[in-house]
Amino acid sequence: MEILTQIFSLETLSSTLRMATPLAIAAIGGLYSERSGIINIALEGLMLAGAFIAVVVSYFTGIPWLGLLGALVFGGLFAMIHAVVSIKYHADQVVSGVAINMLAAGGTVFMLNIIFNTSGTSESVNALPYWGPFKPTVYIGLLVVFIAHYVLFKTPFGLRVRSVGEHPHAADSVGIDVEKIRYICVGISGILAGLAGAHLSLGVLDSFREGMTAGRGFIALAAMIFGKWTPFGALGASLLFGFSQAVQIRLQGLGIPTEFVQMIPYIFTIIALAGVIGKSTPPTAIGEPFEKGKR
Repeated sequence: MEILTQIFSLETLSSTLRMATPLAIAAIGGLYSERSGIINIALEGLMLAGAFIAVVVSYFTGIPWLGLLGALVFGGLFAMIHAVVSIKYHADQVVSGVAINMLAAGGTVFMLNIIFNTSGTSESVNALPYWGPFKPTVYIGLLVVFIAHYVLFKTPFGLRVRSVGEHPHAADSVGIDVEKIRYICVGISGILAGLAGAHLSLGVLDSFREGMTAGRGFIALAAMIFGKWTPFGALGASLLFGFSQAVQIRLQGLGIPTEFVQMIPYIFTIIALAGVIGKSTPPTAIGEPFEKGKR
């Protein structure tokens, strides 16, 4: 009975929304990229880099809003590495994403030593203020979902993005610049992943910790797939995964083995994917390099 009380409480619901925010934002970023045909498993690294840059900028300026802006800008620029390698040089998109993740993991540790002279956790910085019960990134995250739905399904740009991801050569034949659309979408994915990272370091905490994303970028990808590459579907899946993380926190200290409790979010992820893979249809041309004039 005590366990049920801990799970189904207002605190758990509030924590669910906070935990779901970075997942939903990053999932929407991945959705833009993959709807245009570019696999983006680099969300983990982009989030980690965004979390680090947000803290660094807030540390030097004392203004967390500039830290948030810095995370967005750097996330977009960092994602361009993946875009250039995948779009211009037609490299394997999965390998490129893995390389970005490794670069972010090693680079943030290296720069943590250089800037803060530590290898674990940075100094505390000015974090984002509360707007009512939540930090502003929670409200921004919900707005991002609604904007994505409108852009992708109600605007000419969204139609171009979806056509590029489904039939790039057909889109090219009617004058759509396939590569330009893909660059834009990968850039958007980086910006949103940077925002998701900033939520962790300036919204949830007030510092950067080594490896603080802890696999959330991959869970965001799972949320995107579970949500069938739609914004509201990704939000729903993120809330499910956020609930699992909230439950994990609430169950700590109740006599349940710590190792099992820590596994809960990942068990949820595996079960969700096992139930949806084969039922979800990704964009037809996802992962396929585009060469103008070649089919």
